[in-house]
Amino acid sequence: MMKRRHLFLSMVLTLTLSACAQTKFTALEQQQISIQDPTLFEQYEAFTVDFGAMRDKDYSFPLPVGKAKMGTDNNVEIETTKGDAVKAMFGGVVRLSKSISSFGNVIVVRHDNGLETVYGNNAENLVKSGDHVKAGQTIAIVGGSNGRYYCDFAIMVNGSRINPETIISLESHRLRKQTLLYEKTSSWKVKISVLRGPRLEESNTAASQWWCYPLAGAKVISGYGRRGGRSHSGVDLKTKPNDEIRAAFDGEVVFSAKYAGYGNLIRILHGNGLETYYSHNSKNLVKVGDKVKAGDVIALTGRTGRATTEHLHFETRINGKAYDPSRYFDHQKHTIREKAFHKTRNGYVVKR
Repeated sequence: MMKRRHLFLSMVLTLTLSACAQTKFTALEQQQISIQDPTLFEQYEAFTVDFGAMRDKDYSFPLPVGKAKMGTDNNVEIETTKGDAVKAMFGGVVRLSKSISSFGNVIVVRHDNGLETVYGNNAENLVKSGDHVKAGQTIAIVGGSNGRYYCDFAIMVNGSRINPETIISLESHRLRKQTLLYEKTSSWKVKISVLRGPRLEESNTAASQWWCYPLAGAKVISGYGRRGGRSHSGVDLKTKPNDEIRAAFDGEVVFSAKYAGYGNLIRILHGNGLETYYSHNSKNLVKVGDKVKAGDVIALTGRTGRATTEHLHFETRINGKAYDPSRYFDHQKHTIREKAFHKTRNGYVVKR
């Protein structure tokens, strides 16, 4: 049984979902938000989607400047300002666009990757059933009343709402770069499993079991050492505002608060002998005493403290003394310098 299961998975891993050619939908599909997708498991009992292979233009958060919070039944409320444009999350075809009593003006888009997304409480729908849409295309104007404007958002597979944080981060609005396996378990239910984390050659955010580059895709805008007339105790890494900052190694958070010119600062003490600093964050996502694993998201990039642009100031210290982070990381390749560490029975420790 295990051999057959293993063979099944190895075959599924090679599958990709072809573009959705469907442009016409039944009357029920055009009236009901939650309804089975008759094409989803038409040929196979399972399929995979590699979100790590998606380009930036293939994805958009529905309200890029909105503030998202989880509601009930895996619904998300994204609050924003009056007149804001609601964007399609991925490319696909509009299955439903109408007014429904409990959702107001609502749109459902069936995407090429097997997902469906729901956008409710719209002041105005700008697309109709059968329309092809691209990721990031404006499909509606956000609705609201009494000075409060928001979109009721959900992600579905085969008509069932799933936890949106399986696909995206509600904090950073970013797509999780991972490969997901969808398996049909009954007429309605679909089991979702993470087969592979972020693709190493693209982001290195998962990197390995014991390390992670702290800011995927970053470039160095200021190195370690003398800068102007003062010493720069770390390296400045830049991508974009509110990008995900990740713990470099397993460890314990020993500081998480505002601190002088650092702004929002996190310090993590690691069992390998290093202590790492992450500062200028727009938001700290961990607190003192939290145990973190390499690759865990701990903060979002910002410009707090003395920062003049959104970036991560990253430091590596031993017993309080700062050392050049490039001793431990290659900032061009976003890889670890293994020669800076001793491999022991219990893991890796830094060379002194």
